[in-house]
Amino acid sequence: MSTSEQTAASRSAERSTKDPLSSDAGRISVSQSVVSKIAGVACREISGVHNMGTSGGRAVGAIRERIPGSSGPSVAQGVGVEVGETQAAIDLDIVVEYGISISELGRNIQRNVKQTVERMTGLEVTEVNINVDDVYLPDEGQETPPRVS
Repeated sequence: MSTSEQTAASRSAERSTKDPLSSDAGRISVSQSVVSKIAGVACREISGVHNMGTSGGRAVGAIRERIPGSSGPSVAQGVGVEVGETQAAIDLDIVVEYGISISELGRNIQRNVKQTVERMTGLEVTEVNINVDDVYLPDEGQETPPRVS
């Protein structure tokens, strides 16, 4: 192998280890909406996450679900992302179930979202920020059954 071939081969190997989205064949770009959907699904996979989004966003989502022909709830609800060429930062607004350790739940969400996004997209996830917007109480909105008949 000539010196120029070795240099080209080493540059190509260096590029593929530094940036999995770039190769001699071209460049792969991943949109914000794709990262948002992946992060939303990965967050919802964790037990203890009751819902996602701020109270206003959840209200709009509930109205959207009732419209005939709508696509239903958005998996990206409650997810904000910033995507660069090789990195992504993710913000999540969640509702936790009552009785769950918020700090433990947060770490589990961060780990799962980071691993899933990085595995599926090749982007480096620099941070996963979690905002706990509410706590779900199972008794909310449910009538208590009468104690005597």
